[in-house]
Amino acid sequence: MIKYALICDQAHDFESWFATSASFEEQAKRGFVSCPVCNSIKVERAIMAPHVARTDRSKPMIEAPPPSAAPAVAAAAPEVAPVALMGEKEIALRQMLAELHRQVAENAEHVGKRFAEEALKIHHGESDSRAIYGEASLEDARMLHEEGVEFLPLPRLPDTGH
Repeated sequence: MIKYALICDQAHDFESWFATSASFEEQAKRGFVSCPVCNSIKVERAIMAPHVARTDRSKPMIEAPPPSAAPAVAAAAPEVAPVALMGEKEIALRQMLAELHRQVAENAEHVGKRFAEEALKIHHGESDSRAIYGEASLEDARMLHEEGVEFLPLPRLPDTGH
């Protein structure tokens, strides 16, 4: 997986993960990559500094204390230390995504794995026009896109599986 720093044509910067560089290029070309702030699909990779592990170090940066000093060090260390996994921007984005999921669930019909089938029926006028959500494979999404069906992939929320 590759984490890219991205920027839209409105100068909003954000990050996203892609399986490969080619995967990013293909998704961006097809309009599947959009800015979470303004929804612009004119997105490019931003300049980023690579993170490369050094292999030229023979000793670790922090040496372990001698065995006799270990109990004193352990006693001085706090039992629990606060840890931050996400910055404020990521937390705000996650909250917006959670709200998006809540809005969709409250205002659309869940059709599960029949999403592509039902979306096509609605698109062709064979079923009542209404908001729906569900699951679709990548092949189904490609087919819907080629048919001209407008849909929006919803990012999954890691904590909930939704």
